[in-house]
Amino acid sequence: MRPAVVTVTGGLVEVDLFMPQAADEGEESHEEVPETDLNPIFPELKEIIWGFGSFIVLAVLMRYFLYPRLRTGMDARYRLIQSGHDQAEQLTASAKGDVADYESQLVAARADAVKRVDAARATLEAERAERLGEVNARIAERRAAAASEVDDARAAVQGDVENAVRDVATEAGRLATGRTPDSAVVTEAVRDVMSAGATR
Repeated sequence: MRPAVVTVTGGLVEVDLFMPQAADEGEESHEEVPETDLNPIFPELKEIIWGFGSFIVLAVLMRYFLYPRLRTGMDARYRLIQSGHDQAEQLTASAKGDVADYESQLVAARADAVKRVDAARATLEAERAERLGEVNARIAERRAAAASEVDDARAAVQGDVENAVRDVATEAGRLATGRTPDSAVVTEAVRDVMSAGATR
């Protein structure tokens, strides 16, 4: 080893190393090397014993204290997650049942609404047909009354028309022939002509 001198002055530390001088300059200095050189990586026996002992203690602690607690916690967590999944499945099934009930009620309500609309339509159609029949009956009555009034008026006027036509025919025959035609013949001719015009 090299000798060293350490000097401390104030806050400074000085280290001086000295080189030993050989007794004879011609001789070479050799350091002594031990015969058994120890491997710096290989641990000593006491380190192996302490490491093995600490591993045994840790294994015993893990086996009998830490792992059962860990296993209990994991089982509890698994049961909690499983119960959550079961509750979610139950809620999903319940929601699906509610949706199915709602859809069936909706279908029933739509069918009921269609029945009511059809019943209302049938009622309105029957009322319309009844009113239409009443209106047609009134129109037929008024038409019959008007036709009878027309026939009565025609019958009333026909006598006057026959008299006027007979007078005109008599006057025309007198003017054409210079003598007055027979009134019975003129009346018969006028009636025949008017009845022929009425049949047309």
